[in-house]
Amino acid sequence: MRLFDDLPSAGLIWFKGGLFAFLGVLSGIVLITRLSQWWDALILAICIWSFCRAYYFAFYVVEHWIDEDFKFSGLSAFATYWWNKRRGR
Repeated sequence: MRLFDDLPSAGLIWFKGGLFAFLGVLSGIVLITRLSQWWDALILAICIWSFCRAYYFAFYVVEHWIDEDFKFSGLSAFATYWWNKRRGR
């Protein structure tokens, strides 16, 4: 198995998702404990929520409601799509 091949089993995919969640929670806890005021934690939460919504918009909203024929493979594909749409291509 090469390093960047698709994961071969559902168990490994679940493990990878769990690892992402664990690392996110752990890094969030470390970051919040280092913040000096509750206001900083609130701003951080708004930042994370906003980027999650933007990611959802880029992959779900655009594909299902704006252009059902285009399937994005990543954020760079979305940026190229947006740039070309903006320029009228």
